[in-house]
Amino acid sequence: MRLTTLEQTVRARLITAGHPELPVRPTLRYSSAEPFAVHIDFPAQVSADGEGLTWMFGRALLEEGLGTPAGEGDVRIRPYGWARTVIEFHSPLGLAVIRFGTAGLRRFLLRSYDVVEPGAEDLGPDLDQGLASLLDEV
Repeated sequence: MRLTTLEQTVRARLITAGHPELPVRPTLRYSSAEPFAVHIDFPAQVSADGEGLTWMFGRALLEEGLGTPAGEGDVRIRPYGWARTVIEFHSPLGLAVIRFGTAGLRRFLLRSYDVVEPGAEDLGPDLDQGLASLLDEV
């Protein structure tokens, strides 16, 4: 299987209480090596420690969140009007709220389907062997 990685830089705004919104340019990343996951890489200027930051969550969560509020854990996604989508990142250090243009997120999601079609995700023989060994021990 050929490994393919898709990257797309998007415009977004970091929303913080009591401060002006900060424009950011995160990069959305999807790889056939991790077919269920989407990564968002944030530049150093928006991280607490001055280094880049990456969040990972399910591609299915992104798909669901473009149409209806989704997520209960560290990442929550919801429509914000007809043209924007908000992604909340919850951590022990606090909450980051990022507002994206829905069109850019949707375009990235559709492009990810060209890399790995929905329903065709496969983690390969390593997962199958790992599950088989776990089940043999039960």
